[in-house]
Amino acid sequence: MLKLGQEVSNALAEGRPVVALESTIIAHGFPYPDNYQLALELEALLWEEGVVPATIAVLGGELKVGLSQEELHHLARAGSIRKASLRDVPLLMALGLDGATTVAATMQIAHWAGIKVFVTGGIGGVHRSAEQTFDISADLKALASYEVMVVCAGAKSVLDLPKTLEVLESQGTSVIGYQTDRFPAFYLRDSGLGVDYRVDEPELIAEAFRIKERLGVPGGMVVVTPIPEEDEVDAAQFNGWLEQILEECRTRGVAGKDVTPFMLRRLHETSQGETVRANQALVKNNLRLGAQLAKAYCREGRP
Repeated sequence: MLKLGQEVSNALAEGRPVVALESTIIAHGFPYPDNYQLALELEALLWEEGVVPATIAVLGGELKVGLSQEELHHLARAGSIRKASLRDVPLLMALGLDGATTVAATMQIAHWAGIKVFVTGGIGGVHRSAEQTFDISADLKALASYEVMVVCAGAKSVLDLPKTLEVLESQGTSVIGYQTDRFPAFYLRDSGLGVDYRVDEPELIAEAFRIKERLGVPGGMVVVTPIPEEDEVDAAQFNGWLEQILEECRTRGVAGKDVTPFMLRRLHETSQGETVRANQALVKNNLRLGAQLAKAYCREGRP
């Protein structure tokens, strides 16, 4: 039921490196035409690294793995495409609708396609006050279920990061720090929390993942790399913005799945574009590591 782009299909058949990309960053992450330009830049960066990009989306009810420029443009300018998480995929397919895949759905579809590396900005996790709201991202469930290395700059800073790491540990998902001992917090290099293991070579991370597959250990692996130092947002300033926007959420009654997009949009507005610039920089940095992991996995052969 997957519709693989020709380049993606060829690469997978020949054992060449492929990296999966989500489509929510295009449909919901940035305004048009900036989002379209970013999508083209991200795919171009992977091509330059010798890796085939596989942007994933649901279009007209079809699971697309590897999009054309016309399909990327459609996602960028449509404006009303719904977010597609794990539970949405069957309904979108049955109804013939479009959906921009979240981290969870992108992991699911990448796993079905046999793609072992997926690059995103930051994973979702446990929301603040989850003890009252039970608001926990489906990204964590996907990480427990699908065999994909997820490269990110940690979890989004608006989340409850200690609880997010606790859930990852409880479900058996390893958190690997690439050349870092600290768990990054998206716009910030250090959340004040540690990782499970520090590994300084992409080849060793890929080898650990291959061993996990051979042993039959289920689920994925989180590989974190901090935003480059020159692109990091000032921590004190960011925490001030965050407290202001959390108060806005409380007074406006923003809750559930609306919290993260609301907070990210308000951060972009309040910071006058500073967080937008940081977001783009960290995604590109993540992609470079993802490309290295995909090539390392292919060099040593599949399990």
